[in-house]
Amino acid sequence: MIRRRGELAAVLAISAILAAAFTYPLAFKIGRVGRVDNGDGQLSIWNVAWVARTLVLDPRHVFDANIFYPHLGTLAYSENNLGAGAMAVPAYWLTSGNPYAAHNTVVVLAFMLTATGTYYLVRYLTHDRRAAAVSAVCFAFCPYLFAHTAHIQLLMIAGLPFSMLAFHRMADRPTLGRGAVLGAVMAAQAICCGYYGVFVTLMIGFAVLVVAATGRRWTDRAYWTAVATAAVVSLALVVPPFLPYVSLQRNLGFGRSLSDARAYSANWSAYLASSSYAHAWLLRFLPPWGVEVIFPGIIALTFGVAGVWLARRMRGGEIAVLYGGLAALAFWASFGPAAGLYRVLYRVVPVFALMRAPGRFGVIVAFGLSVLAGAALATLLPRLRRATLAGSVIAAFAAAELLVPLNIPDAPAVEPVYRILATLPRAPVIEMPFFYPQVGLYQHTKYMLASTSHWFPLVNGYSDYIPPDFYQNVMVLATFPSHDALKILEPNGVRYAVFHMYGFNTENRHDVLARLEEFAPYLRLLYRDDFTRLYEIAGFPP
Repeated sequence: MIRRRGELAAVLAISAILAAAFTYPLAFKIGRVGRVDNGDGQLSIWNVAWVARTLVLDPRHVFDANIFYPHLGTLAYSENNLGAGAMAVPAYWLTSGNPYAAHNTVVVLAFMLTATGTYYLVRYLTHDRRAAAVSAVCFAFCPYLFAHTAHIQLLMIAGLPFSMLAFHRMADRPTLGRGAVLGAVMAAQAICCGYYGVFVTLMIGFAVLVVAATGRRWTDRAYWTAVATAAVVSLALVVPPFLPYVSLQRNLGFGRSLSDARAYSANWSAYLASSSYAHAWLLRFLPPWGVEVIFPGIIALTFGVAGVWLARRMRGGEIAVLYGGLAALAFWASFGPAAGLYRVLYRVVPVFALMRAPGRFGVIVAFGLSVLAGAALATLLPRLRRATLAGSVIAAFAAAELLVPLNIPDAPAVEPVYRILATLPRAPVIEMPFFYPQVGLYQHTKYMLASTSHWFPLVNGYSDYIPPDFYQNVMVLATFPSHDALKILEPNGVRYAVFHMYGFNTENRHDVLARLEEFAPYLRLLYRDDFTRLYEIAGFPP
């Protein structure tokens, strides 16, 4: 027991050191930097902070995020990040509500837990710590993840190795308890990321069939009872947080078509694309690779392919068939509707109507190859005189080849106008300029991120799903203050308006100033500096 605890402590420590090194400077400037250089990054930071705050203060209304006022349930308009938000609770509250500290803590934890989960999965399968360490590095720091540092939910991948570990333990000794653990781990993965929740369900379903076939378990009552227990526990835990998405799909018709999926499908060059120092030279020789970066790394690819053959006798062929099959099927599905398999899944699996990015199946390819690489090394290393040294060198090479240059900007200072706003009675806010599609709706995310300093309801908003009335009103609200804009805001009791004057070009600025003067009887100036103005909407014209 003491030895196991020591190993766990060492694995956690090394995983934490690697995570801090690979994500530098996040761990060293935890509350002072963030992916504020794009809309997805800003949305991600806001999302995690909202959940971390609201789970403590008002958990019943966690889905009623402060965007698209007066709409409710707006957290379900994109990934809810309940898992990431829950993990961020300590950091958020210990730093007095610092959204960057909350988000960055989860980023580092995500990499750390993925490395830990992969290590213990491969160690369980191969009984070789050296092989497990290499697999952990290959998967936890694969290029796919670093292409998504602006998407916190896509970093929450640790549930894949932990789910497979729980499955193998259950399959080796099927009990109700181990089935329940498997279901709980699968549910945790789904709550952390909807995409990966679907992936892990497909992976476990495939694993159940492979083990039943290779181990002749078709009539094993204990095995199938444990599998059923896992399914029941997983559904019981997952259904409640996903009911808002069902409601959104039924009542508002939200869904993704196969044509949406085509634009987010992988192509062959995506599997050679990587932004790491060691691989970047290859990019200039590749045709466009679309939206995903899926090269698994030289170590994972070389030893992973070899593992299909070398692991053929390991655990009765189970590892080679299972992880080779997972990698092959995921590779096929990642090419989207045109390749066929994704089209079948779209027709058969209902939740695929909420998805649009087949290319993300590429992460399962990286996972399968990483596990197979461990299996290959577990076969090869014992044949060497200095196996531990060889394993350490391979692990170090894997880490070196995957190192990615990260550009993490400094977090902007909170504008004085928001500090003033935070002291006022809570009420809905509209922020100007009110961005419309032609200039990029994603620009509303800067207001969402800024709202972490006051958490007032915002008329503004951005998400995967945009309410129809937002599109209907956006061009009118862009003219605020105006008679038509005030007519939209009046029934909803919008009380404050923040004008970022630096956001208007010269022509529009003159127009805005003229309208502010025209509607001065209805706007009470509360704050003004060289860059921003804060008004209270004190009345509405007849």
